[in-house]
Amino acid sequence: MCNPAGALSGVVVADFSRVLAGPYMTMLLADLGADVIKVERPGSGDDTRAWGPPFVDGEATYFLGVNRNKRSVALDLTDERDRATARAIVARADVLVENFRPGTMERHGLGYEQLRAEHPELVYCSVTGFGAGEGARLPGYDLLVQAMGGLMSVTGEPGGPGTKAGVALVDVITGLHAGLGVLAALRHRERTGAGQRVEVSLLTSLLSALTNQAAAYVGAGVVPSALGNRHPSITPYEVFDAADRPLVLAVGNDRQFTALCACLGRPGLAADARFATNAARVAHREELTAALSDALASRTADAWFEELTAAGVPCGPINDLDAAFTLAEKLGLPARVDLDDPRRPAPAGQVANPIALAATPAAYRTAPPRLGEDTEAVLAELGLTGTGERRERR
Repeated sequence: MCNPAGALSGVVVADFSRVLAGPYMTMLLADLGADVIKVERPGSGDDTRAWGPPFVDGEATYFLGVNRNKRSVALDLTDERDRATARAIVARADVLVENFRPGTMERHGLGYEQLRAEHPELVYCSVTGFGAGEGARLPGYDLLVQAMGGLMSVTGEPGGPGTKAGVALVDVITGLHAGLGVLAALRHRERTGAGQRVEVSLLTSLLSALTNQAAAYVGAGVVPSALGNRHPSITPYEVFDAADRPLVLAVGNDRQFTALCACLGRPGLAADARFATNAARVAHREELTAALSDALASRTADAWFEELTAAGVPCGPINDLDAAFTLAEKLGLPARVDLDDPRRPAPAGQVANPIALAATPAAYRTAPPRLGEDTEAVLAELGLTGTGERRERR
């Protein structure tokens, strides 16, 4: 069940992950041709199957959003027979992905060291919240990591308690790091024949993704704080009020600033020593913000957007998701796909894979699976029998 034209065609992934970081990563691999076998608990399956509303035809959109192009196998890892089935799936896999608490896979006989001797070519990817050492006792939920990992300290208004991002951003970032690690390990195996363990944690993925904020700390000992919509190192790089609604300015260099001042009818600001360089503008942020706010309040956001964009000044409105998808469509960027699914009365809407490969593009083969719907087919591929009895035992 692989995509013949996919870049990862022939790669089999045994996916024991659930919720977001692991499933998001394995969906991207599946889009690129990998055969992803999703192993789920009988009866309930992936936690996100129940995370709603919203629901579509009784299924949570949270689950639907990160599980297309996969096959679902329902196995109870506390049952010896199902554990044997799981090991049989792993035996034909190139990659294993799991995000249980450290020690869980070992209790089921599916730990890396337990599998390594028999399957030395296996790429084994473990996603944890806070690592497998002292942090193993901490639950790896995105909100906890946003709080404990510093993201909330630089998000929200100054002096406030911090604000979480509007999506489980740390899970998504970790999934991307994990995917990169898996691809690197597959490349190593291609050269040497040897698999390896890939370990990614939510905490260290977040610290890496904090980029300039983290660099300020490790490089200069600066502990950043929340600045609302302002940038710690660039200005004007924030939200302003136009005559009718908010407008974002993202002025990144002196040329853009000079063009902004000309459009606003305030060319003298660019020559003012307080604002002539970015460092000077940051040092005199309040005075500059006041001057720009007065000028921007004189016209609508759309009027400023047209004029400033034409002048090479980065700016734009604050869109909701409806407007954002509309913008992507207008710009010719594929952001949505609709998958035909005989189980549903209408095509299933999906967010498109953002990776554009000229020769081996992403493919959208199957809608997210119902729980355990592929168990019988996968067991047959593995040459296992007794499937009718298995159904009765459930």
